[in-house]
Amino acid sequence: MRYLTFRELQAKLGNRGRTTIYRDVEAGRLPRPVKIGSRLYWAEADIDAAISALEE
Repeated sequence: MRYLTFRELQAKLGNRGRTTIYRDVEAGRLPRPVKIGSRLYWAEADIDAAISALEE
């Protein structure tokens, strides 16, 4: 499983802003990040699934 950093997530989502991404997380449109050490990461497979679900 590959994990995305915040910057990688932003690039994958078309350079969306930090506030917009966190609003999508709070609204349930994007999965919550996983904390590893002191940083947050998103599972790429979960992001791909969320994008697919929004496209349908």
